[in-house]
Amino acid sequence: MTQYTVGYLVGSLAKASINRKLAEALVRLAPEELVLKEIPFRDLPIYSYDYDADFPPVARAFKESLATVDAVLFVTPEYNRSIPGGLKNAIDWASRPYGKNSFARKPSATIGTSPGKIGTAVCQQHLKSILSFCNSPMMNSIEAYIQFTPGLISDQGEITDPAVEEFLRNYLDELYGFICRVYTALESTATFQPHNVSQPSTMSTRH
Repeated sequence: MTQYTVGYLVGSLAKASINRKLAEALVRLAPEELVLKEIPFRDLPIYSYDYDADFPPVARAFKESLATVDAVLFVTPEYNRSIPGGLKNAIDWASRPYGKNSFARKPSATIGTSPGKIGTAVCQQHLKSILSFCNSPMMNSIEAYIQFTPGLISDQGEITDPAVEEFLRNYLDELYGFICRVYTALESTATFQPHNVSQPSTMSTRH
């Protein structure tokens, strides 16, 4: 079976983030067909179109990391019923400069955990809207809103609830199937080029 590399972005910058714990658990649970690796964005400056003519090294490295993966997984908390500001900033960098949108035709998915019962549901809906605009095919089902309880994930990234572990394994299997379907569809078109396809971002260059 084809193996795909999935770059994951942890939406929280906090070292003790429960979503980082979730990401570590997903790495442990991923089937052999998926290789998960983190794409960090902590050091990105706040995006401005003033950078478009000459991206700083940290931003170039960020976009190069996105170019090397087959799909993107967002593991994120919910801040004020939306996505964290640092994650939105990273997405803005990735979509620029004009004509070099890193998300175009690249499969993506989202998952998150929160102590609240709705488990990042509103945040994920906002993220899906953003990625739709960025022309990223996004897995819409199964949805994964994980309510975090103390001890759910050990410091070693082990899930202590068998039902949650089974759900996450199924989620990753579904992600693999989704990535396969996206690339099968894209490969049937004459314009498909792995990793290097980009479409113009219509985000305003003057604001």
